[in-house]
This record gives sequence, structure tokens and C-alpha cells, in this order.
Amino acid sequence: MPTAHVNGITLNYRLDGEENSGETIVLINGLADDLASWDFQVPALLEAGFRVLRFDNRGIGDSDKPAGPYTSLRMAEDAKALVDSLGISDFHLMGVSMGGMIAQEYAIAFPEDLKSLTLGCTYAKPDAFCLTMFAMWADLATGLGVPFVMRDVALWAFTGPFFEERPEDAAEFAEAMASLPMTVEAYLSQLNVIQTHDTVDRLARITAPTLVLAGEEDILIPVRLSAQLQSDLPGSSWATVPGGHACLWESPDPFNHSFIEFVTRTAN
Repeated sequence: MPTAHVNGITLNYRLDGEENSGETIVLINGLADDLASWDFQVPALLEAGFRVLRFDNRGIGDSDKPAGPYTSLRMAEDAKALVDSLGISDFHLMGVSMGGMIAQEYAIAFPEDLKSLTLGCTYAKPDAFCLTMFAMWADLATGLGVPFVMRDVALWAFTGPFFEERPEDAAEFAEAMASLPMTVEAYLSQLNVIQTHDTVDRLARITAPTLVLAGEEDILIPVRLSAQLQSDLPGSSWATVPGGHACLWESPDPFNHSFIEFVTRTAN
């Protein structure tokens, strides 16, 4: 895959679709996820006529893993440098989980770039519950390694029925999450993003048409936090889809439908 040297690091990216194929969508991954995390979305987006940019955030995949800790603003600056280097502007931005936090910072810092913003399974600021859980993940990563943490995350990311009705899929996802190579240092650097992110007092500066999208049974980032984000974000829309925090994998068709419907509406 191609790479770009931007913002002092090298980012691995993938750009699908022809330049003149239509509107461009930029996707930002969650914690400990590489660009393959969008494999259940990209075919539907291409079929709908969009061009799609996705990339490995700093600290994951084939992108550089500089010393941390990282912040949502610093990673938004990475995304900005990448799209500028590729000559992409006037695009639709989607971020899920940590990616949604990065996308908020992007929308605040670089509003002129965006035609729309979609924030999936995310918050404006973590609550005490989330911070306690994240502190436990840091301890687990330090003591038992990142693969062990990701086995735990898989339990929080999917719903109970998913484990009961699709056990082979659940096992496959858990294995894939645990096998993604990531050092403890890089994991903790990314973890800092979701621990320190806070846009509560700046949400009114987001001017792009915005959809806040949540999994109906998300317990990792509780749905109430996503709902609070939407309530505090002037003029934003709200939608839920079946599934938990990993609804983009557990229920990709309704997730893709909601996203594509929103982007299509804002593009016209």
C-alpha cells in the first residue's frame, strides 16, 4: 500500500475509487484498529459511488509508531496533513470510537474541509465508568500484553446474542483483534487519546452537518454518552443501529445504510 510522510511521520493509507467517481469519504479508525477495520464498509461505499480514503493511525499497522502519548488533536493533525498531501478537500468525514474523537477535533480545527461529519460510537468526554475501564486496560496491557487486553475488549464490543447466535464469527473477530501486532507502548499512547479527549466546551464550533450514530446496545462507550454528545452538538442528527460498540462489524448492513443515507442527503 502507498505511504505518505506527513506531520513528521509516515502514514500507511489506501485510497479506493476513481478520482472522478464522486464524493470522497475519509474514515478514521478506533483504538488498536488498522485500516482493515473498514472492510465491511468500503465495498458498500464504493458501490454507492463514493471514493474512500482510510489509513493506519500513528501507532498501528504499517504507519510509524512514534513515542507517545498521543492526543485526539495530534491525530487529527495527522489526518489533515494526509488529506492535504493527497489533494483531497470538501469531503465527508467518519470516525468510530477513538476515530470519532479525532474526527471531532478535525471538525473544530479544520471546518472548511468538511461536507459532513459522522461520529460513531463515541463521546465528547469520558465518564468515571469509562475511565475506570480504561485504567484497567492499561494495567492489563502492561502486565499481560496487548493481545490479552483485546480479548477483553471483544467481550465489551459485541452483544450477548452475537456470541450465542454467531459463535464462529465471534471467535474469528476476537482472534483477529488479539492478533493485530501492537506494542504495549503504542497501545498506551493510543489509549491516552480516549482517556484525555474533551471537546465538551467546543462542540458549538462544529459547523458541518453531523450525524451521531450509535450501536443500540453499546456498553463499551455507553449509548447515553453518545446521546449526550448529540444533544450538546447544535443541529446534529441521531441514529442507532442494531449491535454493540462494534456494530459496524456486527451489523454492517444497517450501519452502512444509515451512514450512506446521511452522506447522500448532505451531498445533494
